[in-house]
Amino acid sequence: MTRFRTFMDVALLEAESAAARGEVPVGAVVVCGDRIIAQAGNRMRELTDPTAHAEMLAIRAACAAIGTDRLTGCDLWVTLEPCPACAGAIAAARLSRLYYGAADPKSGGIAQGPRVFDHPQAHWKPEVYGGIAEAEAAALLRDFFAQRR
Repeated sequence: MTRFRTFMDVALLEAESAAARGEVPVGAVVVCGDRIIAQAGNRMRELTDPTAHAEMLAIRAACAAIGTDRLTGCDLWVTLEPCPACAGAIAAARLSRLYYGAADPKSGGIAQGPRVFDHPQAHWKPEVYGGIAEAEAAALLRDFFAQRR
């Protein structure tokens, strides 16, 4: 029996780094087997790029690292439920599994809102596992926004 290994601790560190830069604290990690091939935190403000979500950046870096536009057999670990745009990128990259921390009732696209992977036009659906280190991920977000109010 294979022992389950989580990479959410690395995603949480990326989220903490994003918060330290003044970004919404979301972190993402792309893993192939037991090897991290890319990791990122949100950089939308820093890059003045509304698509610079942690997931998008990690997916781009992973594709560049392995030299392909498909990440079949790879997993994405992210601290917050991906938005619909990131869900589209996850599908386009053909990631095999998605693990996320906190649910996002306002902007989520997986278990909330449009439920992108359940849509009849979805051309790819990874295995999805939510609630991994949910309390820690939610606390980072709560603390970040509490400091700004």
